Amino acid sequence: MSDDNEMFEKGLQVRREVLGAAYVDGSLAKADDFMMAFQHITTEWCWGYAWTRPGLDRRTRSIMNLAMLTALSKPSELKLHVKGALTNGVTVDEIKEILLHATVYCGIPAGLEAFKAAHEVLVAEGAIAKKDGA
Repeated sequence: MSDDNEMFEKGLQVRREVLGAAYVDGSLAKADDFMMAFQHITTEWCWGYAWTRPGLDRRTRSIMNLAMLTALSKPSELKLHVKGALTNGVTVDEIKEILLHATVYCGIPAGLEAFKAAHEVLVAEGAIAKKDGA
């Protein structure tokens, strides 16, 4: 087994545990040859290398991702990581505080996008109740 294959397998395990096997397996199944290159680099570098390092736990990594994705104004990716953050033990109140803190440093437009994205996921996951009429 090559180092790349080992890193991919380690990453695949963590990626499935954090994001859910259905999502990950669906992403891999939909990938053609062109997109599979991206799936490999994401799984090996992000999930196999960064997420398996011993310096930070998964909860802390999730917290960092929420703040960074807010800063980068990447609401689609933030949605995925809100779900992962819940899986990794980050509470709804902590998610709110992370996004508020990031809003102060990243600006209102980035914060608004992050709050909208997070809210959509939190409602869908049953972590918060949808307000009547909303």
